[in-house]
Amino acid sequence: MMDTNSSKTKEQFVHAVFENIAPKYDMMNDVLSFRRHKAWRKFTMKKMNVKPGDTAIDLCCGTCDWTISIAEASQTGNIVGLDFSQNMLDVGKVKVDRAGKTRQIDLVQGNAMELPFEDNQFDYATIGFGLRNVPDLKRVLKEMQRVVKPGGMVVCLELSKPTWQPFKGIYYFYFQKVLPLIGKFLVKRYEQYKWLPDSLVAFPGRYELAEIYREIGLHDVQAYPLTGGIAALHIGMKERNNV
Repeated sequence: MMDTNSSKTKEQFVHAVFENIAPKYDMMNDVLSFRRHKAWRKFTMKKMNVKPGDTAIDLCCGTCDWTISIAEASQTGNIVGLDFSQNMLDVGKVKVDRAGKTRQIDLVQGNAMELPFEDNQFDYATIGFGLRNVPDLKRVLKEMQRVVKPGGMVVCLELSKPTWQPFKGIYYFYFQKVLPLIGKFLVKRYEQYKWLPDSLVAFPGRYELAEIYREIGLHDVQAYPLTGGIAALHIGMKERNNV
């Protein structure tokens, strides 16, 4: 766990990054994921199996692509999209309005480590490409576990660490050397996009994150590698007799 000062510094820096890159965030997601993030989200939605009327909170919702997908699957259930960057939420609101989901989706500016919601409120808690950016990922996962109902699902879709060579070497070269240059030319943000690959270095691998899921008390934990392990989907269930 980070100390208070370093945690605060990371939180402030990440906030500045996403406030700055919000208008170009969707384009850079294509670059980050080799244009695979939509396919990863589709796979995740299949595994989640959202039913009509289900409720969810989507943490670090960014520009709300996943938030909208969950709302479309739920049809009528209340969906909350939470992010600490108002600029990201502003971009997301345009998409929510365009999708005709304004009444179903509530967008909230807030901190993923201190969710402003009561216990046992949602059927799903999701976080997409945001867990590696928080100061204390275990605290965020515990908050997600707290706000889902007994039997609810905690879902994380995130970049990960490929283990298969030579793909591993090629990917790290791209992520650490090429990506920041692309960020510099496309969105004039070299330092911000240099930080993104740096953030992955300290992030746990697929098996380590699955173990953290189990440590905090989640059950039936599943971890799926995506596109050679450059991303991973983690799913865990809250114990049904938790109160």
